[in-house]
Amino acid sequence: MRQKSIKHEVKVVRISERHDGQRVDNFLIYELKGVPRTRIYRLIRRGEVRVNKKRIKPSFKLSCGDEVRIPPTWKNEVLIKRNITPGIAKLLDDAVLLETNLLLVINKPAGLSVHGGSGVRTGIIEALRQIRAEWGNAELAHRLDKDTSGCLVIAKMPKALKMIQNEFREKRVEKTYHALVHAKWPEQLKKIDMPLKKNQLHSGERLVRIDKEGKTAETHFKVLQHFGRASLIEAVPTTGRTHQIRVHCQHAGYPIIGDSKYGPKMIPKELRSVRSLCLHAAKIRFSDPASDQMLKVEAPWDKHFYNIYDNCVKIQ
Repeated sequence: MRQKSIKHEVKVVRISERHDGQRVDNFLIYELKGVPRTRIYRLIRRGEVRVNKKRIKPSFKLSCGDEVRIPPTWKNEVLIKRNITPGIAKLLDDAVLLETNLLLVINKPAGLSVHGGSGVRTGIIEALRQIRAEWGNAELAHRLDKDTSGCLVIAKMPKALKMIQNEFREKRVEKTYHALVHAKWPEQLKKIDMPLKKNQLHSGERLVRIDKEGKTAETHFKVLQHFGRASLIEAVPTTGRTHQIRVHCQHAGYPIIGDSKYGPKMIPKELRSVRSLCLHAAKIRFSDPASDQMLKVEAPWDKHFYNIYDNCVKIQ
């Protein structure tokens, strides 16, 4: 397919009620469809994106009436009109656990990024917008790592996005994860409260470490099952830091099986073939934006997670 380059001129956009309360990075990703996320974040860092003539951070929340300066950017038409394969469309369509007029909850497949970006042709959110017309304005209410599967909440309308994100900010969303970890997790280890800090290596890779100068991070744990060389645990984070459960498990000495970033150097031979992270967002509970009633959604394990679990049972 031939690519046709298109250049955006400088423009100033006045924020309407539709984008009130939205992060500026998510607004730009929506506004500049086809422009790589890495470029969008670079524009923000350089101060080329301005809100009310002031420099801002990617996490800046927009308000109705704000004026956003969007600098000239280049994008390729082929990226705007990239087609979703029938396989991906069916995979995501079948992954829907709950749908209302305002939101979706899907069982996110492991290995799919939530957003397209550098090295990623299409993310889940871009794909969903193309599958059905009523999902055309879909926005992420929160994030999951690429290799994490399970419950992912997606807002279909700006009003729902603002309300759900407020639930997350107020820590009223309850998230429960299942993880397969190395070795025998102690029954008495029920909480880890250790601050986390993001670090960037010379290679550009970003890692999270325990650091007293980092942000508060707390996770509650419960043993569900012990095996000979592994454990199935439940993890309930009360904060939402990047890689929180993975780093807390590593710090405790029981890293998650298949974790290439935070896994152990010495791996039992029975588990050396595992290349995918064994972390699954099993349940989520939050308030329905339409009725204010509590919604509880559960996501079954995918085939990969179940196969590793089955393997752990066999090697006891």
